[in-house]
Amino acid sequence: MSKEFDLAEYRQLMTRYLGGSKGTARVFWEALDFAVAAHAGQRRRSGEPYILHPCRVAQVLAEEMEITDPELLAAALLHDTVEDVEEITIEMVAERFGRNVAATVDGCTKIVRFSGDRQTFYKQVHRKIFSGAAARLEVMLVKLADRLHNLRTLNAMPRDRRQKISVETLDIYAPMARVMGFFNMKRELYDLALKYKFPRQSHKVQLRIRQMEESEEVREIAARLRRELRRARIDCQVSIRPKGLWGYFDPVKKQLKQVIDHPLEYTLLVKDIHSCYEALGIVNQNFPPIPRTIRDFIANPKPTGYQGLHARANIKGHNYLFKIRTPDMARNAQRGIIHGWSAHSKVAGIFEKELREMFNILGADQGLSPKEMIAASGKKEIYTYTPKGDRICLPIQSIVLDFAYRVHTDVGKYCSGAIVGQQRVPPGHVLKDGDRVKILRQDSPVLFDPDLLELSQTPRARSGVAKGFRVRQRALAREIGRAILPQELKRYGIDAEVLNKKEVKTILDEYGLESLDQLYQGVGADQIHLRELVGKVIDTLVNGQEILQPPAGVLNRTCLSSLDPVCIKFSACCKPVPTDKGLVGLLSERGLSVHHHECKRFRGLKVQREDVVEVRWKLKETSISKPQTLYVAAAARNRMLMLLGVAPVKMKISEVIALSRIETKKPAWEVIFRVATLYDLRNILNHFTKSGLPYEFVLEQ
Repeated sequence: MSKEFDLAEYRQLMTRYLGGSKGTARVFWEALDFAVAAHAGQRRRSGEPYILHPCRVAQVLAEEMEITDPELLAAALLHDTVEDVEEITIEMVAERFGRNVAATVDGCTKIVRFSGDRQTFYKQVHRKIFSGAAARLEVMLVKLADRLHNLRTLNAMPRDRRQKISVETLDIYAPMARVMGFFNMKRELYDLALKYKFPRQSHKVQLRIRQMEESEEVREIAARLRRELRRARIDCQVSIRPKGLWGYFDPVKKQLKQVIDHPLEYTLLVKDIHSCYEALGIVNQNFPPIPRTIRDFIANPKPTGYQGLHARANIKGHNYLFKIRTPDMARNAQRGIIHGWSAHSKVAGIFEKELREMFNILGADQGLSPKEMIAASGKKEIYTYTPKGDRICLPIQSIVLDFAYRVHTDVGKYCSGAIVGQQRVPPGHVLKDGDRVKILRQDSPVLFDPDLLELSQTPRARSGVAKGFRVRQRALAREIGRAILPQELKRYGIDAEVLNKKEVKTILDEYGLESLDQLYQGVGADQIHLRELVGKVIDTLVNGQEILQPPAGVLNRTCLSSLDPVCIKFSACCKPVPTDKGLVGLLSERGLSVHHHECKRFRGLKVQREDVVEVRWKLKETSISKPQTLYVAAAARNRMLMLLGVAPVKMKISEVIALSRIETKKPAWEVIFRVATLYDLRNILNHFTKSGLPYEFVLEQ
């Protein structure tokens, strides 16, 4: 071995955690010998022997995360072998070290064969990691330790590589450490990544942090606390801990703040739980707490198992946080999911189940942003309660739908609202700490509005809402495909009955489909191109029949009876209304984007005839559920009231608001009304058009 890495010294170090070569630790020592041989001759960019990296990853797990499971540490030693050593395979690892070690190594191994753009590749890489972590949490433990050591040695990498790794850490790994409860690791991951991402700003912030830590005011508060605690005969260690760079990072704006509200905290370490509450009394007597900021995480532990008492005080215009806990609480606060968890435990705790569920969702291709979902999962908590008094812990800003999905997936799926306290609220209502929530359910799945996907804070709710959206999008795609495929065949002179021939299975097999419904769905979502499909029909099903010339310019038509905002978007550029004539829709996997046929933006798009459909609505069958708003630009008061007085009876007016000063001869008006169907809406709009008054109407879906 190179002098930069002393293998004998490393063996002595790991022996302290695992013991010698006998017993259950044998798999680790055999993996160490195997990894040393596998990485022989390989060097890192820094010039160090490559074996140093996997050895340090295992050391981080043992020393800093207190993981002494030999199989997991063996997987850490082997996590790069399959990826970086050509002759080593997962099958070889499984044969030598067992299925558990191989499964963890496989979850940590990047995708080798991939064709596509770089962005899609990185999505696939993360999906593989998340899927692996859903099956085995050990995968994410190794990846976190791996990322921490890479950041500690990142200086040897070129600047562009440092930037990429820093951004990925800020988006995925540092928030994930927070979600899993590894708070020391979270702080270091953030601090190291921010140092490389914002080298100049981070230097200024770190200078300010040091100055604050050494200030006379900060030290006087600590000294006063120690005096008062001694006087009360409470054995307590008081330490000052300023927030690092991580506390100054704004993940939304992607920037470092220069000033934050709570830059520093005091940690009070006492011998037992009784002393925690006594110390809290001393803190509150000397530094009166900010109202409603005391948090008791001893009686109500966080989902990660974190315990302690928190109190915030404003002292001479500055906010400070006091954390009070026992040595065991302090130790467990840094161990996250490892506290009380074992890889070999047959019964998973609630927190572990929720983590696996989150990883399972992140590993699925559901169009959900891993960055946003991880960020939401790591937010501060609120405590809410069922009618029976069962506690439901949720991220701050959670809505009724988060609560419903946390109770059960089916409860969320059918959630039409809730009773919070004595008030009935909708699924999007934001919950507060201490709310008592009774979920209201309807008999059929609720068609949630698109904004609920963004409002939901928990992975289960977001996944459930997104799944419902996909069901609706696929249903619309099937409806459109079923309408336009026969039209397209007819334009070529082909009877749509050919699709009922048994030979159609040949075409389905070519596309990897099992049914005609799936074929229609692919056509309606523009995943199967019409021209290509017609060519296959001609070759496979027509049997020499004479075919017409390919059509040019004539659009296929679909007639709908839904205004579902999840899969039908009315473009903002030309503001079409479904009662208008001459509407066209662009096909996509997410549904229809509707434009006026003469819309300049639409005309400027480079699309094929087959990618566009003429769209019409069945006016009498299409219902409108939301209140609508019509704006009249200028109308005298008497004229406006007279016009509304003779409006169609189906126009149920709820508000008429003058938007200009009442003294104005012709003020602008806002009319809010309800209407049952598109047919009735068309009559209402015709009524205003005939009046000659200038008005504007945009459909509320």
